[in-house]
Amino acid sequence: MSITLDVGLLSGRTATVKAGLDEEVEALQRRAQIALGVGRGRLVGSCGSVLDAFAPIKHAKLENGDVLLLQIQRTQVQTSGHTFAAVLGDGSVVTWGRASVGGDSSAVQDQLKNVQQIQASYSAFAAILGDGSVVTWGNAAAGGDSSAVQDQLKNVQQIQASSRAFAAILGDGSVVTWGNAAYGGDSRPVQDQLKNVQQIQASYSAFAAILGDGSVVTWGNAAAGGGSSAVQGQLQNVQQFQASYSAFAAILGDGSVVTWGNAADGGDSGAVQDQLKNVQQIQASDSVFAGNAAYGGDSSAVQNQLKNCAADRSVRVWDLNSLVMLASLEQAHLSGIFRVRQLEQGMFITASRDRTMKVWLSSTWQARRTLAPPHYDGVSDIAVAGKKGFFFSASRDRSLRRWDCRSLESDLQLPHAQGDWLTALSLSPSENLLFSGGKDGLDTDADRFQQSEL
Repeated sequence: MSITLDVGLLSGRTATVKAGLDEEVEALQRRAQIALGVGRGRLVGSCGSVLDAFAPIKHAKLENGDVLLLQIQRTQVQTSGHTFAAVLGDGSVVTWGRASVGGDSSAVQDQLKNVQQIQASYSAFAAILGDGSVVTWGNAAAGGDSSAVQDQLKNVQQIQASSRAFAAILGDGSVVTWGNAAYGGDSRPVQDQLKNVQQIQASYSAFAAILGDGSVVTWGNAAAGGGSSAVQGQLQNVQQFQASYSAFAAILGDGSVVTWGNAADGGDSGAVQDQLKNVQQIQASDSVFAGNAAYGGDSSAVQNQLKNCAADRSVRVWDLNSLVMLASLEQAHLSGIFRVRQLEQGMFITASRDRTMKVWLSSTWQARRTLAPPHYDGVSDIAVAGKKGFFFSASRDRSLRRWDCRSLESDLQLPHAQGDWLTALSLSPSENLLFSGGKDGLDTDADRFQQSEL
């Protein structure tokens, strides 16, 4: 008995493919690749989950006429310092380096299929599979053994790592941790607070989580930021945060900054607190946000050049001929605006670090609708495929979404489109190719561009 399915690319281009119910999904995938003339990829169901290439089609709960997405993906690489792990285009994993700290994945190799994302501690790896489960390997004391929590690791959305522990956000907003307890591997003291978690960051030995209401929960080594009681009353309406080696810095909705953790690594911002206003973004070296002069924390030598780095969260409309300002939409978002795009005739859309997008009417300059929050982190870019009737949003949560221009509803999501922040999107003139730029790759200081077939 056979089944007939439509397999499409993000552009909307589709091909009809037939396969036997007893065949593996991989056979269906190969036929779709040939019919569409593209390279290796993975099949994604209508609910956004990746189909197991090695499972029989009859177990994939597919029906005649179903529409699948073929996701074309390039290699992702993570390193633990002494070892490397690469996710290939078909979702398999190759590892190399020191065997005892993750370079040898042979014990779990048969489980490493349909891998979506890999995260590394200093001597172990954790991989999210297409079904939301997790596979770990490497140094057991640094998170390479997740057997104690394996039954809880379901529908995992994101993973972060300290040097010797991991923390996973589940689909319901709860958190599961494992690894060395002294390094954040035991979150039981704050487990009842870890609800509706939006984002997690990790220092060397502690974790911090932003909740849906903008508050923050911390755990792990108190001296490295795991204890935030001294500033807990200030940690309200947090928009984003960053971690150095042993400290954290959070940007609030009003653009101010709160820091905590080891003062030598940026945990004490008292000396510059009166200057930290309308802040839009923070970056960290190992030992600094703005603190350790030996590691870049003293900017006095170039301070007179550091101007116009803040944004006022407004949108301004200008006449192209005269450059006269026609409108100023004050406080358009709760945080900095990353992108403004023309959506359709009479409408434009804005993307913000506050994780929302807003659609505006050009006739009245009023907001028509807020798409909130479509992502777990700031929406970094938007690309509009007007001929196709779609637009795409990219986020620092690594995900890519496709939206219908008329209904303003999202019909497709790639949760792990790249291995790190998505920073830029662009469409080819024919709108058959979407280019996404990210911060992933071996050289984490340089962006690289990944070309994806739509």
